Amino acid sequence: MSDKAEASRPQRRRLGEWLPRNEAHLARYRLDLAARARARGAVVARNSAVDELAALISGDPVLRMDMTRAIAQAQEQGHVLGYSSLDELMTIIDYLMTYSPPFSETSLVHCPLNAVLDWPMCMPSGYALFRDPALNAQLKHVLNCWCGFLSGPHSREHLNALPPDGWFSPQADKHIGLSQFICNPDERWWGFASWNDFFTRRFRDGVRPVDEPDNDKIIVSACEAAPYNIQHDIRLNDTFWIKSQPYSLRDMFTASQPELAQAFIGGSVYQAFLSAFNYHRWHAPVSGVISKAYAVDGAYYSNADSEGEDPAGLNDSQGYITAVAARAVIVIECDDRSIGKVGCVFVGMADVSSCVIEALPGQRVRKGDELGFFQYGGSTCCVVFGRDVIRGFALQPPFDDNGAPVKVNARIATAR
Repeated sequence: MSDKAEASRPQRRRLGEWLPRNEAHLARYRLDLAARARARGAVVARNSAVDELAALISGDPVLRMDMTRAIAQAQEQGHVLGYSSLDELMTIIDYLMTYSPPFSETSLVHCPLNAVLDWPMCMPSGYALFRDPALNAQLKHVLNCWCGFLSGPHSREHLNALPPDGWFSPQADKHIGLSQFICNPDERWWGFASWNDFFTRRFRDGVRPVDEPDNDKIIVSACEAAPYNIQHDIRLNDTFWIKSQPYSLRDMFTASQPELAQAFIGGSVYQAFLSAFNYHRWHAPVSGVISKAYAVDGAYYSNADSEGEDPAGLNDSQGYITAVAARAVIVIECDDRSIGKVGCVFVGMADVSSCVIEALPGQRVRKGDELGFFQYGGSTCCVVFGRDVIRGFALQPPFDDNGAPVKVNARIATAR
């Protein structure tokens, strides 16, 4: 498809700056990525995890049919993918196993595999494909291999101050504000051991003070994140796949935690999404004792088919993915008994997006204490309250997609 034809399409919302807003930039990125992947694939053997993914799909007639048809359907609609077959797709995925994201102001791609799968995953054949448990289990293995690379020293290629790709360049610093974070410009790599070490960088002491730390009625943001949705009167079971994507407690917390889900029936959910440039650690929104902390395996590239040809990758499926995506759940028994349980659901959106839990059951946390973090990839989070707990939220929808994120440890709600 020509740049002119692409320009005539409605521009897709791109929340959090994980992918370029301009589809023409994204199409050119895919073509360039595919060319580099083919060149590398000609001289380097494939990663065994990618070989296993290819074998799973090619050996299962339903998976093979759905993947082949999803690629074909995207091409028939004129989308520029950079590949036309399963084998070509696997070559690109293999290339990404040693890929470190560069900084870019014009065509930033923080989630390259999401960019590669962007159109097949929202084609008619893609919906069931990317919900398949066996496929997601193998995708998790592939993404874990990539995460291993990003957690090692060879991932630091772009951790320098050299424009245009360096993450410490003046252009990047305008987006990140490096002076807020613990780092040392006098050291090589500024003291970061890996890409993931940089991605999960910590604020300096005092940069994000806790709002009224001794007032249990003030509930603070668990993440540095922009408000996405607030919903009340949450049901135990709901049809979260429909257009409005209401939250379904049983599915958010999983069927293995029925008593936990029951505690939040009729309550409220505050959901917010994280930006590619911002802080990716989680903090306690209230003071109390951790009663539950567990990881949930799930999907990585599954969209809500109610969104149709999804106008924003996974962004417009954020309510839906709280029930189906890989995520971490942490529940705090608040010191204020009138508040009771507060549920924190940290959801990985695409690419590695692994959820690392640090606060374990039985541990006492004060409001603002660290709970865990997201490794590289997109992310969204929910804070869940019981019925009649919240007097009011600090912000109300409709929310500005381009507004500044709510700072971690800043007030999001006041309890009754």
